Amino acid sequence: MARTYYVYILASESRELYVGVTNDIYQRVWQHRSGLDPNSYSARHQTFRLVYCESTPDVLAGLRREKQIKSWSRRRRLELIDRANPDWRDLAEGVQ
Repeated sequence: MARTYYVYILASESRELYVGVTNDIYQRVWQHRSGLDPNSYSARHQTFRLVYCESTPDVLAGLRREKQIKSWSRRRRLELIDRANPDWRDLAEGVQ
């Protein structure tokens, strides 16, 4: 059975950003929101809204894409989100 990997961006209300990759997007969003690690970046910066997500069947492609997005300027990451999700709505609304 083929797996799907997700490169995602979480944002805070003040638009602080977190970029990650996972094979279970809803589980990973739940982990970020649950605050299991109060010292984590997401907990400290309250990056809980899923504002961007793309998928790939290739884990290495997902890891490369995550690294690529992380290397971009903040402005370029904001433009990526604005193009895909101009209202910055939470793509995982309802995930607790």
